[in-house]
Amino acid sequence: MATNKLALQTRRRARLRYQLKVKSGGRPRLSVFRSGKHIYAQVIDDKQGRTVASASSIEKELREGLKTGADRDAASVVGKRVAERALAAGVTEVVFDRGPYLYHGRVKALADAAREGGLSF
Repeated sequence: MATNKLALQTRRRARLRYQLKVKSGGRPRLSVFRSGKHIYAQVIDDKQGRTVASASSIEKELREGLKTGADRDAASVVGKRVAERALAAGVTEVVFDRGPYLYHGRVKALADAAREGGLSF
């Protein structure tokens, strides 16, 4: 079995998604992806297979207001924005899908801001 970094990351992601599927109770998931330069968030309804709401630090109005898309400030702004858009779409409860990332730093900042914005998880 390959034990390189990407294979381990894929295994962590699959393990977490399985647990979310078992325990979600039909709620949509708030999925987070972070790269070296930006952070992205989507609220995904897995039953219908569609994205309900999304936000990222790459959006034009956010890029103009932020120093960089790769810090906690950017993550909080993206978290608040995705929460606003999800509430506008009628979603109030989600499960948090952190992917292969630890619940720390930018991922935690995004989650806290989404909670402040009105999403419950």
